[in-house]
Amino acid sequence: MDLGMRRLLILALLALNFTPVEADTLTLKSGHPDTYVVKKGDTLWDISGYFLNDPWRWPKLWGVNPQIANPHLIYPGDRLTLVFIDGEPRLVVKKHIKKNVSGRIEPKDGAIPPVDLSLIQNYLVQNRVVDPEWLATLPIVMSGESPSRFHTAENVIYVNRALAMGAKVAIYEEGREFTDKESGESLGQEIILASSGRVIESGDVSKVKLLSNIRETRVGFKVAPVDDGDLLPAYFMPKAAQVDQASILAIEKLSREAGRFDVVYLDKGSEQGIEAGHVFSMYRDGEEIVVNNEDEPVRKTDRSSYDKVKAHFSDDNVVKMPDIYHGNLMVFKVFDKTSMGLIMLNHRPVREGDKLTIPETVTFKGE
Repeated sequence: MDLGMRRLLILALLALNFTPVEADTLTLKSGHPDTYVVKKGDTLWDISGYFLNDPWRWPKLWGVNPQIANPHLIYPGDRLTLVFIDGEPRLVVKKHIKKNVSGRIEPKDGAIPPVDLSLIQNYLVQNRVVDPEWLATLPIVMSGESPSRFHTAENVIYVNRALAMGAKVAIYEEGREFTDKESGESLGQEIILASSGRVIESGDVSKVKLLSNIRETRVGFKVAPVDDGDLLPAYFMPKAAQVDQASILAIEKLSREAGRFDVVYLDKGSEQGIEAGHVFSMYRDGEEIVVNNEDEPVRKTDRSSYDKVKAHFSDDNVVKMPDIYHGNLMVFKVFDKTSMGLIMLNHRPVREGDKLTIPETVTFKGE
């Protein structure tokens, strides 16, 4: 069998293991329930995970039901029933009415959210990615009334610029500077909120009283106006991303790998069309297999020096395996050239450089 035929055979065998499904088709999970009673602590994403292979598509699962067109109308105690309308699966709701001993209707617990906002609440106010040139223009913390090197709430700090009397400010610690892995272009500077304060005296050196602190404030931290947009409550309606060729830029917690409910940075932002709520599928690059002199496939980790040289000089001897699906993430915060996403589902550890693509439902053989 010649090399070309062998390569085609390998790829054909791999293709038998999975089949892409039309993006607009809802795929019910094997063994899904017919009904579900909403519990306190549930999210719309969680509930959809009992019924769908792609739980982020809950808006479509409930989209034609006027009773729950507004997800804020779903409460603990409501019973959801799976039905089919024009051949499409849909959830309908039977409202749970809570009464006291006198028979009067009592207020329900809060409506369940699309995702658990406690997972990302801190990041909504803490992390930003900004233009390094803008960051360089900000005033800095010089010292404070306390002789300590570290300052916390109720302390007064000194800032090297005249600030508007009574203005509320945010104090940031500089983090990583992000660059595009291929072009080297700057994607922005990470800054992490340390504390907030209010200007109590204005002059060449202004006094700021710290109102709250997430971490200790130190000399050299940057002082910026409060970004009201970062403090607004968040509501996320998941939808398929329309931006391809994105990738994982960095893991927020400075680890080598990330998993479910971890936060990552993406290398694309609002300038490329990224929006809060966009959902991406995550993939790892497929392995490159070299065919050796005995016409046998050799994995990269098993290559001899000869195999490595052969692979370097002859693309005919290298067969790239399909990219490996990891799961999906949802964007929740967007900057100019980067954004932040929450990993909602992962089958394998997520790493820097992993690919992000427009989500496509994949059904594995045997499901």
